[in-house]
Amino acid sequence: MKKIVIALALMLTFLGCSSKGGEVSNVEPSLVVGKTLKDLRLNDQFEKPHTLNADTKTLIFAFSKDMAHTCNDFFATQTPSYLADNHAEFIADVSAAPSLIRSMFIMPGLKDFKHTVLIFEEKSQAAPFRAKMDVEKIILVSLKNGTITNITPLSTAKELQEKIEAK
Repeated sequence: MKKIVIALALMLTFLGCSSKGGEVSNVEPSLVVGKTLKDLRLNDQFEKPHTLNADTKTLIFAFSKDMAHTCNDFFATQTPSYLADNHAEFIADVSAAPSLIRSMFIMPGLKDFKHTVLIFEEKSQAAPFRAKMDVEKIILVSLKNGTITNITPLSTAKELQEKIEAK
């Protein structure tokens, strides 16, 4: 009986912990061909701030847990400099996860990766990038001088590799 009570208390704790910020609606999409992302600033998995380099050609967005796992599993098989060598940045959206889950499990897990993972932690920050995107796909954004030239939804690590290495 004691184990059941403890399990129920833990379950209620996890269910009661929401992520930061409420639902965000009616936002202007940020991922639009012709729009500039030069001012994009995100922290990585070590809370180090990053901005886009002038030579960044590709942004890879994972808005869902499954697509983030697909990307991270693929990048884990590559050299630690794979993204930099291909002038790419990987951005994962963890804003939908409850804050307790994010701080106890997701963020510590991301620190195990050799590659840099830029993070959307706030729903309000992620919402303009999610707007009008298929969040169940990997979203590959091509850039030229910080301006979006193409947006490609992808489903597999093979497609991702082909697109990254075609640049």
